[in-house]
Amino acid sequence: MNKFPTRISAARRNAEALLSRSKKQESTLKIEQERERDAMVEKTARLRALRLAKETADREAPASAVATARPKSRRAGQK
Repeated sequence: MNKFPTRISAARRNAEALLSRSKKQESTLKIEQERERDAMVEKTARLRALRLAKETADREAPASAVATARPKSRRAGQK
């Protein structure tokens, strides 16, 4: 009769150890997912800023190109 409680306590210890490992893996996974999400948010913000800067530069470029454009020579078309 002594062996039966030992078996139960050993099974209980194994179950608790398994549960503990499972909880640790879950918390590690959550931390990793949070880091990945933060990295994605930072990357998206950086790319958005670059896109907006490029769009602004593209809008300003034609205006400055027209102001600095030189008139074409009339001789270029005559041959």
